[in-house]
Amino acid sequence: MRKTLAIALMLAASLGLAACDKKSEDKAQDAQQHAEQAQQDMNKAQDKVNDAAKENAEAAKDQAESNKAATQEQAPATAPKTN
Repeated sequence: MRKTLAIALMLAASLGLAACDKKSEDKAQDAQQHAEQAQQDMNKAQDKVNDAAKENAEAAKDQAESNKAATQEQAPATAPKTN
């Protein structure tokens, strides 16, 4: 009788522990999904940063060209006239 009771208790305990493991596995899978989503969001953010850097570089190039054109327009007007 004691042996049967001990086996029943061990079986119940192992089933209980098995049920707990399932929940921790679910939490681990959820954590993995959240980590993957966070990585995707970080990649999107990095792409936006890269796009912004390209736009800033293009704006700086356009500004430099504009400054050069403005300087060239002003240079002939200030040069002394020769006859």
